[in-house]
Amino acid sequence: MADRLRPRRLADFAGQHHLVGPDKVIRRMIDAGKPASMILWGPPGVGKTTLARIMANELSAQMISISAVTSGLADVRKILDQASRQRLRGITTLLFIDEIHRFNKAQQDALLHAVEDGTVMLIGATTENPSFEVISALQSRCRVYRLEGLEEADLLALVDRALSVDSILIKKAPQIDTDAKAALVGLAAGDARAVLSGLELCVDLAREEDGRLIVDMDTVKEAMQKKAVRYDKSGDGHYDTISAFIKSVRGSDPDAAVYWLARMLQGGEDPLFIARRIVILASEDVGNADPMGLVVANAAFQSVHAVGMPEARIILSQAVTYLASAPKSNAAYKAIGEALAAAEETADAPVPMHIRNAPTRLMKKMGYGKGYQYAHDHEGGFVEQSGLPKGLEHRLFYRPKAIGFEVKIKTRLETWWSKRRNHA
Repeated sequence: MADRLRPRRLADFAGQHHLVGPDKVIRRMIDAGKPASMILWGPPGVGKTTLARIMANELSAQMISISAVTSGLADVRKILDQASRQRLRGITTLLFIDEIHRFNKAQQDALLHAVEDGTVMLIGATTENPSFEVISALQSRCRVYRLEGLEEADLLALVDRALSVDSILIKKAPQIDTDAKAALVGLAAGDARAVLSGLELCVDLAREEDGRLIVDMDTVKEAMQKKAVRYDKSGDGHYDTISAFIKSVRGSDPDAAVYWLARMLQGGEDPLFIARRIVILASEDVGNADPMGLVVANAAFQSVHAVGMPEARIILSQAVTYLASAPKSNAAYKAIGEALAAAEETADAPVPMHIRNAPTRLMKKMGYGKGYQYAHDHEGGFVEQSGLPKGLEHRLFYRPKAIGFEVKIKTRLETWWSKRRNHA
C-alpha cells in the first residue's frame, strides 16, 4: 500500500513542512526550477525516496535510482556517462542514491566532478549522520537537509487519505474508530511506511460484524505488536540517545535518565556499554561530591557482567537513579585536564630535590631527599610542603566545589593549603 499511495505531487506530500512548506527551501527550489544536489538525512519512512521522485517529476528530470548496497563503481560510471549524453540533449538527470553512506570513498569520489559541473543532480538518502559517513568533498558540493519523523497529524492525514483514495480499501470499506486510528498512528513512531503497512495489515485482520469489517484497538495491537523502535546501535540514534542519557544524569534528572536507559535497552544496546559509560560519568560528573558514586557504578559494572540481561536492567536502573540524584562536581575531571596541559608545557621541570627518591648514599650526598618532612611526624598528619616543581608552587588544579562531600574536602584543603589557595 505504501508504494501504491506514494504521492507524485508536492501538494500531496506529508510532513517535512520545514523543507517543503510555503516559502521553504525545497519548495522554493522546485518553484524556481533551479535544482541543487542534496543529501536527505533522516530515519526510515519519512519520505526521502518519495521527495526525490516528486522533485524529478516537478522538474521534468530523468530519474535514475540506485541503491548503494547493491551498486558499485562500474554502475556509477555507466550512469554518469549516460547522464553526460543526456545533458547534451538538454535533459536533466536526477541521480537518486539510496543508503549513500554505504558507498566507500572511491565510489563517492567518482561522483564529485559530475555533481560539481551539473552533469547530474544528486540526491543521496541516508539514515546515518552525513558528517561521519559522507566524504567532506561531496558534502561541500551538496546541501544537507534533515528530515524528521512525521507528526501524528501528518500520519492521521495519511490514514484518512488511504481510506478515501486506495481502491482496495474503498472496496473493503473498513470501519475504524478514532481510538484505533490514534493507536495505529502512535505505534508507527513517525514512520509513514509503518502506518500504511500497519493499516493494510489491520484491514486483513479485521473481524466481520453484520457484513462490515471492524478495525478496533484489539486489531491494531495484534497487527502492530509493539511500537517501532528507532535505535541504530551503530548509527546516529546511538550517539543521540547516549548523549541524552549522560546529560540527563549530569543534569540530576533521574526520571529522564532512567527513560533514556530504557530506550537504549529496548533498542538492544549492550548493557556493558551502558555500564562502562556509567562508571565514566560517576567520576566525570559526580566525582568527590559523592565518592560513593564511583563505588556504586563499579559495582554495577561488575554485577551486570556477572548477571546479564534481563536482570541487569534492575542493576543499571539502581546505579543510574543513584548517580542522577547525587550531588554533582566536575572538579576532578577539570583538575586532570588542567594538569595535563601544565605537564605538557613544563615537561622539562625537574622533580624537586626534597621529594626525590634517595636509595643510595651518593644520592643522599647529592641532596636527593634533603629537607623532606614526613607528614605523619606532624600534628594531624600534615605539613605544608609543596610537591610541585619550581614555578608551579602556587598553581591550583583541583578546585572542589561547595557541594556534597566536597564541602568537607574544600574546607580541609583551604585549612591545609591556605597560602596556595589564597595566592590563587
